[in-house]
Amino acid sequence: MREPDLFPGAGAFARAPTGGLAGRGGVTTAAPGAGAGQAYTVSAVNALVREVLEGAFPPLWVAGEVSGWKRHTSGHCYFTLRDATAQLRCVMFRSDAQRLPTDPDEGMEVRVLGTLTVYERRGDYQLVVRELEAEGAGGLWRLAFERLRAKLEAEGLLAPERKRALPRFPTTVAVVTSPVGAALQDILHVIERRAPWTRVLVSPAKVQGDGAAEDVARAIERVALSGEADVLIVARGGGSVEDLWAFNEEPVARAIAACPIPVIAGVGHEIDVTIADLVADFRAPTPSVAAETAVPDRAVLVRYLDDLGLRMPAAIRQLLAERRGEVMLQRTGLERAIRDVVRRKGERMRQAAGKLEALSPLASLRRGYAVPLGTDGRVLRRTADFGVGDRFRLRVVDGSIACRVEGVDTDQDAEGRDE
Repeated sequence: MREPDLFPGAGAFARAPTGGLAGRGGVTTAAPGAGAGQAYTVSAVNALVREVLEGAFPPLWVAGEVSGWKRHTSGHCYFTLRDATAQLRCVMFRSDAQRLPTDPDEGMEVRVLGTLTVYERRGDYQLVVRELEAEGAGGLWRLAFERLRAKLEAEGLLAPERKRALPRFPTTVAVVTSPVGAALQDILHVIERRAPWTRVLVSPAKVQGDGAAEDVARAIERVALSGEADVLIVARGGGSVEDLWAFNEEPVARAIAACPIPVIAGVGHEIDVTIADLVADFRAPTPSVAAETAVPDRAVLVRYLDDLGLRMPAAIRQLLAERRGEVMLQRTGLERAIRDVVRRKGERMRQAAGKLEALSPLASLRRGYAVPLGTDGRVLRRTADFGVGDRFRLRVVDGSIACRVEGVDTDQDAEGRDE
C-alpha cells in the first residue's frame, strides 16, 4: 500500500527507517494485521496543522467586533473577533498589548494585524495579534483620552476654580521637557529675548516612548520638591498622537495637579489638546507661547514701571487723605480714652502717696518728735549711743539743732528690751 504524502510545509518531520513518522509528537503503530496502517498522534497532527497554517498565510488584517476581551495578570490579552456569521479566537501577547493606550470596549469595531496559528495543546485555531486599531475617529487613543478625562473631571481636577493665577514677574521659571529637544531651545530663546534677567531651571525628562509618562511625572515632582521656581512649564514639540501620548497619561496629570506652583502646559501644536493641557493652570498652544506666557516682555515692563512712577504720587496723596480721615473719626474716642487713663493713673498715685506719707519719718517729726543724729549721720537710738560731752544734732520738722551731752539718765524699765 502506498504511504501517504506529508502535508505541505511539514519539513520538520522525517520518515523513520521503520516506515513510520518521527517528530515532535511521535507515532502510534496500529496492531499487526492485514491492512493495518500507521496513525499520527494528536500532538503530531496539531503540530503539522500549525506549521501548514503558519506557512500558508502571511500576516493579515482582519476586521470584526470585539467580544469577551480579557487582560490576564500575565499581561496577555485574550478575546474573540466576530461578524454576523462567524468568530475567530485571538490572543495579543504582553509585549504588544502594553502598547495599547487602553482596552477596547465590548462590541467595538476594530481591525487587527496578526498571524494565523494553532494552539497545539487544545488544537484551537487562533490569530496572534500584533496590532489593534479601533474603527472611527481617534480609535483607542480617543477612547483612552475620554476615559481619563472623565475620571479626572469627576474628581474635580479639571474644574476652572482650581486654576491658579500666574505670577506677573517670576524670578525663576522651571521647565520639564527633553534636554535635547527643540522645545527647550525655543523656550530659552523666548525667555532670553523677553526677560533676560529670569533664571531658568531645567528638570529633564523623557517625553516619548515607554516609561515617558512616569519620567515626566518624576521631573515635575523634582521641581515641586526644590521649592526654587515661581512657575513651571511642561512642554514638548509636535508629533503624532502616539508621540504625544505621555502627556495623556494619568501619572503626568496627577503630578501637575499636585504641583504647588502654577503650571503652564505647552505640548505639541495648536490643534493638539492633551490631558496635561486640561489639568494645567494655563494651556499654551506651543512651547514658545508657553514661554511668552510665563515671563513679561521687557518693553511692557518698562512701560509698566513708567506708569507706576506717574501714578505713585497721586496714590500716596490719596492714601494719606484716607488715613487722615480715619484719624479724625477716631479722635473723639481717643481723647476720652486718654483722659480715663490719666484719671486712673492719678488715683493710683494719690493712694501710693498716702501710704508713703504714713510711713515717712517726716510724718513723725510733724507730730512733735525729734531724731538725734550722730556726727556721721547715724541715728542715735539708745543711751549707750551718747557719751557725756559728745556732740550730736537733733533733727526736727523744719531743720536741725546742734547739741552736746551734759549727762545720761538710763530708764531702768527699758533695759533688756528689744529695739
